[in-house]
Amino acid sequence: MSRPLASPGQRIGLLGGSFNPPHEAHRAASLLAWKKLGLDSVWWLVTPGNPLKDTSSLPPLDERLKRARQAAQSPFIVVTGIERTLGTRFTFDTVSRLTASYPSVRFVFLMGADILAEFHHWKRWRELAGLIPFAVIDRPGWTSRALASPAALALASARVQESDALALGSRRPPAWVFLHGLKLAQSSTALRKAAASRPEG
Repeated sequence: MSRPLASPGQRIGLLGGSFNPPHEAHRAASLLAWKKLGLDSVWWLVTPGNPLKDTSSLPPLDERLKRARQAAQSPFIVVTGIERTLGTRFTFDTVSRLTASYPSVRFVFLMGADILAEFHHWKRWRELAGLIPFAVIDRPGWTSRALASPAALALASARVQESDALALGSRRPPAWVFLHGLKLAQSSTALRKAAASRPEG
C-alpha cells in the first residue's frame, strides 16, 4: 500500500479510526478542522483494528478503505490504510513513525470530544501529546465530559484559544485547541446499531 504524498512545510491533520462505517460527521469534522487550522489536507488513518475495541466483527480493511473514499468526497481528504504498511496499531506508534518518515511536515492530530473524554486510557497518551499538537472537535452532548476529563485537565496549561487555532500547527507540543461548530451528532456506533435493528427482507 503506497504512502500518501506530502510536501515539506505542509500542515496535515490526522484523523484515525476504524471508519466502520464512515459517515458525514467524519467528513464535516475533517473540513471544519481543515478550515479552522489552515490545513493543507486531512489524512483519514483507517486502522486495521482499534486495540481498545472488539474487532472480531470488523469488516476487512480494504472494504472500509473503499467506503471511506466514497464518503470523503473532498480533494482535501486523503484516505489511507498506512498503519497496515507501517505495522502499527497504537496511535503513539503510528504518529512516531509518521513524524520520522515526514520530518518536514507539520502534523496535527484530530479527535472528537468523545475521544478526549477517554484519551487518558490510551497507550502513552502523554507522550503522544508531546509529539504533535492536537485539535479536539466538539460533538453534541460531549462538551462538558471532554473538558472535565483527566487528559484535558492534565494538559490545561497547553490549551490554545480557538481564536489562535490557525497557529496551532506551528506551535511546539504539547499544544491543543477545542474547536466548536460541528452540528452533526452522527457516530459509527449509532449507525451500526441502527443497521443491526433493521428487519431483513
